[in-house]
Amino acid sequence: MKIAITRLSAATNDVPLPGYATEGSAGMDIRAAVDADMTVAPGATVLVPTGFAIAVPPGFEAQVRPRSGLAIKHGVGVLNSPGTIDSDYRGEVRIILTNFGKEAFVIRRGERIAQMVIAPFVRAEWEERDSLEDTQRGAGGFGHTGR
Repeated sequence: MKIAITRLSAATNDVPLPGYATEGSAGMDIRAAVDADMTVAPGATVLVPTGFAIAVPPGFEAQVRPRSGLAIKHGVGVLNSPGTIDSDYRGEVRIILTNFGKEAFVIRRGERIAQMVIAPFVRAEWEERDSLEDTQRGAGGFGHTGR
């Protein structure tokens, strides 16, 4: 599948476009297009520019997910994970990062900050009813099967 991508400025030509790190990678690494180092204090949330926009085909979405290395080593993750980039959005892809850790985290230009997975989706239509069919589980939730 080919997806149109555009750099939003020649000033980001040094920042690699999203890409797969290995043959088996499901997600493409997304890199920061910050002009200068960006420090994220513990508990803080920032919007990180990437310098690109994409045209996701109809029937697909781009899911933005955290990188496991940033999560385990620094406590940094994508706040609205997974974030969705809809097929009709044409603005800059920006990443909402939160520092859940205890120490400040510095984002440097070109650093891998998230990953993006292209996935199909189904558009559902509601069929309103007076009641729903019963199941063995019923309304049980939030730990109903035990610990």
